[in-house]
Amino acid sequence: MNMDERIKRINELYHKSQSEGLTDEEKLEQSILRQEYVDSIKRNMKAQLDSIEIERPDGTIEKLKPSYKKKK
Repeated sequence: MNMDERIKRINELYHKSQSEGLTDEEKLEQSILRQEYVDSIKRNMKAQLDSIEIERPDGTIEKLKPSYKKKK
């Protein structure tokens, strides 16, 4: 299942939860899909931040590496 299909399924489950409620299996599926989506966003954000470069006034280019720590 690609990300577009996962997002579509997340939205389907959300609308169903608002109209008639979800079964326990659907609640678990919704939770898993949402976590996968959030993890994907975090990975994409990290990749974008890791690729930022700054040009200094003297012409040198410096990679901007954010100082974040992984949670243990």
